[in-house]
This record gives sequence, C-alpha cells and structure tokens, in this order.
Amino acid sequence: MAKVLLVEDNEMNRDMLSRRLERKGYEVVIAVDGQEGVDKARSESPSIILMDMSLPVIDGWEATRQIKADPALQQIPVIALTAHAMAGDREKALDAGCDDYDTKPIELPRLLEKMSALLGDSAPA
Repeated sequence: MAKVLLVEDNEMNRDMLSRRLERKGYEVVIAVDGQEGVDKARSESPSIILMDMSLPVIDGWEATRQIKADPALQQIPVIALTAHAMAGDREKALDAGCDDYDTKPIELPRLLEKMSALLGDSAPA
C-alpha cells in the first residue's frame, strides 16, 4: 500500500482529502505544518508527499527544499498543492524541488492521475 504524507494546515481540506485518498486505497499520514512535514518525511518514509505551500512554522517551499536536500529523502516525489494559481507558481514549485504541481480546490481525478504517474506500479489500482 502506498503511503501518502499529506502536509496541510487547513483542517477541512486535510480531512476531506485524507478520507478520499484512504477510500482509494492509500495509507495517509498527516502533518499540519512545514516542519512537521519534514520530520514525518524522515520518520514515516512515505511513498509520496502532498505539500501545501502556505504553511505555518516553515512554508511548503522551504519544507520541500529541506526534503530534497536530504539524500535519504530526495527520491520521494512531492506534489505542490496551492490555491495560488498565479503565473510562475508552477515554475516556483518545480524550482523548490517539487515533482509536480496541482491547484486548489483539489480535483481528485486529476490529483490521482499525477500521483499515479509519479508512483508508477506502487499506486493503488
């Protein structure tokens, strides 16, 4: 079973997305701020990370940079989740080390497609 680390500070977004992912067969681990996201990336060894970019403590940009700078973690794919669908945001996310980018509100079929592409064979059927 693929393990998803969901780094999201908004409780409603977190609850909705985690339930929908669990129904699709993913194991979901939650972090509520950027620092906890980095810490749980180390302790939980997730298959993929869904990273909100607007987070307390350290933001998603910095959390992703720290994860991608760690040789033990840098192979974990990170998908940036952001409500900021401004020109240049996708490039900013990729420059920070994210492997893909998706906008809020989350469209689950689109997100699952991106997750599946990054996870390959370990994505739930």
